[in-house]
Amino acid sequence: MYLISAYFNNSSGKRIQTFINQVAGATGNDFMTANNVPPHMTLSSIEAKNAEILIPPFQRLEGFLHQGTIRFVSVGQLLPYVIYITPVLNSYLLELSDRIYSAMSEIEKTSISKYYKPLSWLPHVTIGKTLSKIQMQQAFAVMQDKFSVFDASVTEIGLAKVNPHEDIVRIKLGTVTK
Repeated sequence: MYLISAYFNNSSGKRIQTFINQVAGATGNDFMTANNVPPHMTLSSIEAKNAEILIPPFQRLEGFLHQGTIRFVSVGQLLPYVIYITPVLNSYLLELSDRIYSAMSEIEKTSISKYYKPLSWLPHVTIGKTLSKIQMQQAFAVMQDKFSVFDASVTEIGLAKVNPHEDIVRIKLGTVTK
């Protein structure tokens, strides 16, 4: 499995990493840090035989996508064992997701997860994974104390392998001129 993910500006990435570290510290569950999972928001999950068939269409996105701002507003869970923070699905995120889906959906011998297709995607940033019921409660206690609404800038997208996380290609997104 391969992921295409959004990555954040330095200050937002550090803030999200702090949440990941705090959840790991409170729960004793170090899945995220042990697997080198950086703060990211998955935009697409693709089953493919190898990365080589994904790289050219992914790289063709360069120059067509731009940086944008999103607002993280809530903490949630994917039962039974994932805690995440979630942004408002704004027009920037919708366009980013749609463009990536369009670029990657035409590749032969691949399949995009049904959870990352247009109008079925739940934008989120995982901050804890493989949590037990008790660890989930501990994680929520941490986030109830530490989380507040914040804005983040999406500055890069990347193609990566999972478990453990390994970057294959990253693209810096262009800035919008006004």
